[in-house]
Amino acid sequence: MKNKTVLITGASAGIGLHTAIGLAKLGAQVVMVGRHERRTAEAASLVKSQTGNQAISYLIADLSSQKEVRRLASEFTSKYQKLDVLVNNAGAIFLNRKVSVDGYEMTFALNHLNYFLLTDLLLDMLKAQPKARIVNVSSNAHYRGHINFGDLQSEKGFFNGLLTYSNSKLANVLFTYELARRLKGTTVTANCLHPGFVASNFALNNGFLVNVFMAFMWQRLTNEQGARTSIYLASSPEVEGVSGRYFHYTMKEKRSSDESYDENVAKRLWEVSERLVGL
Repeated sequence: MKNKTVLITGASAGIGLHTAIGLAKLGAQVVMVGRHERRTAEAASLVKSQTGNQAISYLIADLSSQKEVRRLASEFTSKYQKLDVLVNNAGAIFLNRKVSVDGYEMTFALNHLNYFLLTDLLLDMLKAQPKARIVNVSSNAHYRGHINFGDLQSEKGFFNGLLTYSNSKLANVLFTYELARRLKGTTVTANCLHPGFVASNFALNNGFLVNVFMAFMWQRLTNEQGARTSIYLASSPEVEGVSGRYFHYTMKEKRSSDESYDENVAKRLWEVSERLVGL
């Protein structure tokens, strides 16, 4: 990964941080995106100290806000000359319904619209490279998801945070497949992955009982293990030219849900997402 520039969202902790460490060890210039200045600065310093790679920097943005996503893209394009790999990793689960600053349900805004908008804004930089990659972190939760175009903002009936999260992860897969179809004939590939159930800070924003539940879950992967497939898809020559696929945390390709292969759903979601982000 020497002479390669990588942008990783959600990189101040967990899988994102360890993806940064893994790619920094391979020699990449890594730009880490986080929401909190102090945490992200400390994470960048940690990557430098653990890898010896000093080509590590960071940018700050709340990716649930479209204004912030646009500012991030503008800041990146003004500071860096190229982009070889975009890792869309930032995401969260909200067990109680929250609304973003733009008025959208928070899980949908952060987990899907963020990926969609940031990728679009940086696509020209990726296309300018001889070989570029987009890596979208999804989840096996997408198998339980369904895209209900009549209620994309989860406003009707009882709010089910787990189901809403699953829907957003299905949106990640649909977006990846449609993006790959639209990128045919270019130098850019797009793939998505399930990182596994990881012992990270994920979901700990939902209170004490969730913290206890997460602490006692068995068979959790370490953050290092959870980052393996992101690192693999971002760097391995084995997947050069491979696009529009879903990978398991074992770094093996896996069939995603039946709905994820519905091109009509993918195209409609793309068109709706364009309207929601003002493209």
